Amino acid sequence: MQTILHDYWRSSASYRVRIGLNLLGLPYRSVSIDLLGGDQRGADYLARNPQGLVPALEIDGVVLTQSLAILEYLNETHAAGWLGSASLEKARIRALAYAIAMEVHPVCNLRVARYAVSLGGTTLEDWMKHFIRNGLADFEAMLAQTRRPSQYCHGSAVSLADICLVPQVYNAARWNVDMSEFPKTAAIAAQLEQLEAFLAAHPDRASP
Repeated sequence: MQTILHDYWRSSASYRVRIGLNLLGLPYRSVSIDLLGGDQRGADYLARNPQGLVPALEIDGVVLTQSLAILEYLNETHAAGWLGSASLEKARIRALAYAIAMEVHPVCNLRVARYAVSLGGTTLEDWMKHFIRNGLADFEAMLAQTRRPSQYCHGSAVSLADICLVPQVYNAARWNVDMSEFPKTAAIAAQLEQLEAFLAAHPDRASP
């Protein structure tokens, strides 16, 4: 049964799932959903994902939505180890992942940012830079709480936090956020970006 990812090349959420699939070596077919062209509001796509968001993943005979839910499903069904093993380790990794995916990403979603700009008082770039910079500053502080040196966000293995981080760093560069303010975050992202699973998921390669 073919795995199909309904995807938008610049979507952070889609980028996360591409990374996850690549890390597991799972082949999939990508179907582009043009968010700018309104494909996500078409009847066919809404039948798969009533929220009209990307990604949607057809796998194992079902359709899954919401990137973190998809990644946790992949983690459980393929023993990926993205959450570690101990309860405290899982809580730590989830906190880092959620700091990106639930705090920074929602307010920087393009539909949210465009609406904020339409109300006046800011530009799109200023809005993005403000929330991305503040979010990464918080993330850097969270990383500083680690008692032992870590190669990645948590320990020496790729975790859910790393999968969430790299797409956000891509967005930071897109909106001209100075990553030198966040040396540990930048160093971790730079290491991750050299891994083939992350390279293959990059928006430049996913662009239709």
